[in-house]
Amino acid sequence: MTQTIDRAGVPPAEPEAPRPREAPPIPPDTLGGLRLETRYAPDNSSFDVERDLGEPGSYPYTRGVHRTMYRDKVWTMRQFAGFGSARDTNERYRFLLGQGQMGLSVAFDMPTLMGHDSDSPQALGEVGRCGVAVDSVEDMLTLFSGIDVGTVTTSMTINSPAPILFAMYLAAADEQGIPYTKLGGTLQNDILKEYIAQKEFIFPIRPSMRLVTDVVEFCTRNVPSWNPISISGYHIREAGSTAAQELAFTLADGFAYVEAGIERGLDVDEFAPRLSFFFNAHIDFFEEIAKYRAARRIWARHMREQYGAKDDRSLKLRFHTQTAGCSLTAQQIENNVARTAFEALAAVLGGTNSLHTNSMDEVLALPTEKAAQIALRTQQILAYETGVPSVVDPLAGSWFIEDLTNRMEQAAEDYFAAIAERGGMLDAVAEGFPQREIADAAFRYQSQLETGERVIVGVNVFEHSVDMVQPPTLVIDPNVEVEQAARLKELRERRDNTSVATRLDALQEVARGTDNLMPAIIDCVRARATEGEIVEALRTVFGTYRETPVF
Repeated sequence: MTQTIDRAGVPPAEPEAPRPREAPPIPPDTLGGLRLETRYAPDNSSFDVERDLGEPGSYPYTRGVHRTMYRDKVWTMRQFAGFGSARDTNERYRFLLGQGQMGLSVAFDMPTLMGHDSDSPQALGEVGRCGVAVDSVEDMLTLFSGIDVGTVTTSMTINSPAPILFAMYLAAADEQGIPYTKLGGTLQNDILKEYIAQKEFIFPIRPSMRLVTDVVEFCTRNVPSWNPISISGYHIREAGSTAAQELAFTLADGFAYVEAGIERGLDVDEFAPRLSFFFNAHIDFFEEIAKYRAARRIWARHMREQYGAKDDRSLKLRFHTQTAGCSLTAQQIENNVARTAFEALAAVLGGTNSLHTNSMDEVLALPTEKAAQIALRTQQILAYETGVPSVVDPLAGSWFIEDLTNRMEQAAEDYFAAIAERGGMLDAVAEGFPQREIADAAFRYQSQLETGERVIVGVNVFEHSVDMVQPPTLVIDPNVEVEQAARLKELRERRDNTSVATRLDALQEVARGTDNLMPAIIDCVRARATEGEIVEALRTVFGTYRETPVF
């Protein structure tokens, strides 16, 4: 054996042997702060089989909204995607559909989400960066070029300008000769959670609620297979809420939309069957499963007892799930594949109807094609290799799961009472109540990470001692913004600008009254009015929302 000698003629010192690390303690409570017993049995569980369970597909739907759940039809695999231009994103959609994805989910860029055209000064540097840039119906036509929107369902994650982007989708279907009755999909259109969590608002609360309700009414009358609202807890959770807060504030938002529809003159059973939900799948495995089961039971009971729904479809809470973006880490990003898999498993065991699995590199940039494929394959392995979907609600009857489900339900009811004391969800949001609760929860969690009370592998324990090489990431070509602005300029030059101005004036006139705004918005879109022009016309009537800081 050859020994290495340094220049001084002295053998190098033997490297110090690594010392075993002390394992971090296991927390005695859930991520949301619910205290856990060491073991569960009949003597310390609140579970009552007759009161709490029922059968799958039957009231109170604790065990799922379908009798056989995934045995007959697996959940919809709907990967969220969008970047660059409409043409770029169309290519990604074709790739994902070719890989076995079952539905499309559109991610819009920040200017589109905020109601700005791509050539607006407010859009500078952001066009196509975090989603696809859509300024007019012509972008929408390009986005779905070669894709039959009459057979593929589409989800669109947009809120304050949701009626405008939905109008573009409808106008694009018109130009492709596809009747509204064949369109299926979901519009997020959940403005309340914007004021609570995501902050992508434009107009004040009550005009915004009018726009949401206009879409609900329009879909009820004209687009019967479309879900006009996806009531979203996802962004509430990403803002730092606990699971119980996500559950409570999301359902409270849902009840507010139900009340708005009834006040508009709609029968609850006319529109409630088309309301859907969007939840986060976070990393606390059992707490998440309990959250979904409690959500179904709460919704069914309130819809029947408080709002008088008689149609079983109105009682069935259907939801899409996305794995938690806030649980992903820039350190050791390969660990995100495991996190996403566990979160997806929790969503499926909780009975999700649709699922998006995050890509491991999303914490660094928009997903690469390879990372997006791995995320989709995660769902496919779960569906077709693990055996998990073979049995409905396989954890039902577990003393632990049932007790946790009951406690999640009670935590939500406590929040409902606090919201009622403040005059309802609109007044609670205006006062900043849910915002304060979420901010406090986020502060507690961050404090726990800093003290080591909570562990994130690779971040505050088991860190690498040397820097790791990061994988390639998707880079958006800066020319996307230049080219998008050029297309907008060309559109404005060749369209009938007199017709556009006339329709924008007509839109403002409707906005000053009480009629449904959707027909007027569709007229503007068909004339090639841009999103920014329509938003500005409405802003002139409605004004702009200014948030009161919450401390």
